[in-house]
Amino acid sequence: MLARREELTPMLSQYLDLCENHPDAVVLFQVGDFYEAFCEAAETVARVCEVTLTQREDSTGTYPMAGIPIDNAASYLQSLLDADFRVAIADQVEEAEEASGLVDRAVTSVVTPGTVVDDELLDRASATYLGALVGSDGDRPEAGRDDNADVDAALATLDVSTGECQVTSASDDRIRDELERLAPAELLVGPGTDVDAAALGFETMVTDHESATFEIERSERTLSRYVAEPKAVLDSASERRAVGALLSYAEYTQGDDGALSYVSRVRRYDLRQSLRLDAAAMRSLELFDSRHPGRGETLLGAVDRTACALGRRKLEAWLRRPLVDRERIERRHDAVEELLDRPLCRETLADHLAQVYDLERLAARVARERANARDLRSLQTTLAVVPDVIDALSDVDSEPLRELRDSLDELADVRELIERAIVSDPPQEITEGGVVRAGFDDELDAVRETEREGREWVSSLEARERERTGIDSLEVGYNQVHGYYIEVTNPNLDRVPDEYTRRQTLKNAERFYIPELKRREDEILSATERADSLEYEIFCDVRARVAAETDRIQSLAAALARLDVLTSFAAVAASHRYVRPEMGAERLSIEDGRHPVVERTQAEFVPNGIDFSGGHVAVITGPNMSGKSTYMRQVALVSLLAQAGSFVPARAAELPVLDSIFTRVGASDDIAGGQSTFMREMTELTEILHDATDESLVLLDEVGRGTSTADGLAIARATTEFVHDEVGATTLFATHYHDLTDLAASLPNAFNLHFTVSKSSDADSDGTHREAPARDADVTFLHRVAEGASSSSYGVEVAQLAGVPDRVVERAREYLRASPTEHADTDGSPTVDERNDTLAAYVDGLDDGDNSDDLKDEGSDGTTASDPLTDDERAVLDALREVDVARTTPLEALNTLEDLRRRLDE
Repeated sequence: MLARREELTPMLSQYLDLCENHPDAVVLFQVGDFYEAFCEAAETVARVCEVTLTQREDSTGTYPMAGIPIDNAASYLQSLLDADFRVAIADQVEEAEEASGLVDRAVTSVVTPGTVVDDELLDRASATYLGALVGSDGDRPEAGRDDNADVDAALATLDVSTGECQVTSASDDRIRDELERLAPAELLVGPGTDVDAAALGFETMVTDHESATFEIERSERTLSRYVAEPKAVLDSASERRAVGALLSYAEYTQGDDGALSYVSRVRRYDLRQSLRLDAAAMRSLELFDSRHPGRGETLLGAVDRTACALGRRKLEAWLRRPLVDRERIERRHDAVEELLDRPLCRETLADHLAQVYDLERLAARVARERANARDLRSLQTTLAVVPDVIDALSDVDSEPLRELRDSLDELADVRELIERAIVSDPPQEITEGGVVRAGFDDELDAVRETEREGREWVSSLEARERERTGIDSLEVGYNQVHGYYIEVTNPNLDRVPDEYTRRQTLKNAERFYIPELKRREDEILSATERADSLEYEIFCDVRARVAAETDRIQSLAAALARLDVLTSFAAVAASHRYVRPEMGAERLSIEDGRHPVVERTQAEFVPNGIDFSGGHVAVITGPNMSGKSTYMRQVALVSLLAQAGSFVPARAAELPVLDSIFTRVGASDDIAGGQSTFMREMTELTEILHDATDESLVLLDEVGRGTSTADGLAIARATTEFVHDEVGATTLFATHYHDLTDLAASLPNAFNLHFTVSKSSDADSDGTHREAPARDADVTFLHRVAEGASSSSYGVEVAQLAGVPDRVVERAREYLRASPTEHADTDGSPTVDERNDTLAAYVDGLDDGDNSDDLKDEGSDGTTASDPLTDDERAVLDALREVDVARTTPLEALNTLEDLRRRLDE
């Protein structure tokens, strides 16, 4: 139990002071080579990091303690971050030997999910964003302030590891889409802005930072440290508030106001300049996350042939935000086409780019004064590659590649500085010498020469003393406690000269020194200490000179990243037969398109095309497992890849420039939010019908399922008509409601497509076609799209293929024959639906109570020319009409159904 605060030891009192200053974080307190936590924080660290919980005892009491090694802190920090804790790192800020009493400690950084900068905590291939959100409700005009009149929501994001800072503003709905598209690891929320973290489509830590940092005056003061004229760059008050709060929080986590000097650009972007992709679209299209975790089957994985981390992050950014400007899209295509046509140039570039280190994060570490000598050498190695990259691009023809080549800054001055100053293979530590190359600094060279001469004198002393004293076993050595010494074994002590002064007694020997050795020792140690100190000063100066060129390094990094993505696009096109799409078409048309992910996982992928020249709404029917969802997704992915700048998996493609892609594909629910699968689907459908335009691509899969057949069919039909008449979007609508196929006749811009099926029993061995019972049919899904409507969904056959027990399959077929709802195979005879229409008309006649006069020309089986039903069938129908569904139990209903089916069979 802890004593009263005034009775605590100085160290524990210092720890608790830091805890009070950072109440929202677990404080880790440096004690020697460990970060320690005490009291309740110790219990948290022990539990989360799975380390031993110990106890510390002193004169004031006993309290829990847990520690993690500083040299291996990253893995433990990751565990704390994964458990949604912030961690305040309290380092020793003075040397122990210089402290008078307790060593002073201070929080040097606060590690949070959105502000990590250590390589071991970062995904090298993806950006880690800190976000700040200001909702429109939180940015209402203030009295008397004209500059706060806008009420758009704003989202600002910062990658602290690279300095990438950007902001946008739009309606709340569009900002939510952008929030889910960027998926920041941590989110600051402005006053008056409500965010339900559980309702977001990604994991994030919502942070309640000081609300005052969102105030417009304070935000502008913070922003002015990074942008000379904040209002000139960001004319929206909500944007300035978001960016100001974002930078203020980042400064707090990094330890001081100047820690973000490398954030030299705050970029504003307009959401209308990129293809709109909401969270549902990104999930269903599996752009970055697979619906089957562990398989890695994503679009990003399929088209990633980048050579360096810079390019990998840029590729992800391009896929998250495809272009909507035809000219910019085609410029990227021009570059990819030339690199595709010139394989030697493409492969040479890939080889050179593979030697490029992560310039963005290197530049940030240099600017934060966290870079060591190895980081500078990595920077120099990358800069040495740039002339080779420029040479590989020397004779390119396309304008975008020429512009990229001309923008590549070799930074020869920075490269030459590092080459002259830093040894080729420096040590990890920068305070212990061995970092600065000889010849770079005259004073350092002179000190090193003094040190070298002293060591040479010492190394020759042993031979001289052996010869002078005649003691062959005499040795000269050094240890950190006693310094240099001359060691003589006990049998030879009588031969020790008088000028030897005893320094240390051992079991079998004595150690001595002589005045000259002591003088040389002082000289060597002084020179060594001075050399190490001077090297550190020189290194810091070199690092600062490199940091002054951060803007140039970041510009070079951006150019190399773009070049890497274009080279990757060309490599993928060459390996997988991608073609250049023709952009700007009035209607979407794809010949032999392929799904870029699925085709890599299937030995034989069946290409399929689509042509919207005859209309903009395609109603797609066909069996389960036939590939309808894959087909729809591949159309969307072809369009998305094209607008990102890539060639596409197809034989040919003519594509319009889309403004958005919406999807309602796949089942999902939100139990925590109180939404069933059907409610979730209707919510997503609502967003699509409100936001889609005639320049959008809409994918709708099985709209209307999850409710009664009548309700579902009504919703599906009304949705199709609304999309056709009111929205005008290019639409693929997959459905099992075969009744929808008649819309192609009533809606001028709708048409039917279906997936074909083959039955091995459809033909005898002699080639004569015969209609076989369904139970004898061996169904093969051809995965081929054809015009027109499907004749059946083949649900029972799919159940059989899935391994459902034969008894269930056969019983299902009996029920299917007893309650026919599917279309019959087209053989010239009336379809089942047509028979049902006749039956419905007859029922209507029964309702009128006047059908007896219509029963004419009765046949031998009891039917008439106008009535296709026999007397026995009419009796069954009458019995069915008498069933009171509301008062019938499930068991009674099954028994009644079985009795009616038996009567029909008889």
